[in-house]
Amino acid sequence: MYKTVIFDVDGTLLDTERVVLHALQVALGNAGLDYELDDLRFALGITGAKALAQLGVENQESVMADWFAMEAKLTGDVEVFDGIVEVLEKLDGIGVVTSKNADEMETGFYPFNLAEHFDAIVCASDTENHKPHPDPLLRCMAMLGADPATTLYVGDATYDMECAHAAGANFALALWGAKTTDGFERANHVLEAPSDVLKYVRR
Repeated sequence: MYKTVIFDVDGTLLDTERVVLHALQVALGNAGLDYELDDLRFALGITGAKALAQLGVENQESVMADWFAMEAKLTGDVEVFDGIVEVLEKLDGIGVVTSKNADEMETGFYPFNLAEHFDAIVCASDTENHKPHPDPLLRCMAMLGADPATTLYVGDATYDMECAHAAGANFALALWGAKTTDGFERANHVLEAPSDVLKYVRR
């Protein structure tokens, strides 16, 4: 049983996959770079800057601005996953660790009124190193006074799993967002629905 639960945002709390990837595809297209959506899936779970660097984009600043602007326009298409709010209402002392930066949080997280449920929120602007590096999760656990051994990090990307294990915490795959267990053989738990989190938490 775990004492502390920390959540990722995109693909875990919020159903953002289609919006994030479509916005990136459009921004790249505006820069003369054409990609299929499937070729951009790697960008889920890492910072925008890291994704653009891996794509070899030269004018990263303008493409990033275009990407975020497009995401903001499509925010209306983003939804909180069914069952998330009910789970958050039953938990105490929980946190968020996300690869969104502070600006993205303003347009792509806080408007969904989930922040009130969390005692610690760590975004990409809060640490020099980002997932899969353990620093963001270590910072969040420190803010919560949590012991890594009794902390469960819930996410949908391999970067989340690597971050959790590097920080000494356990990882639960949010299958409702990941949609596959491929590549997650080292996940400590596989959760089919948000309510499954409650099975592993000491309340």
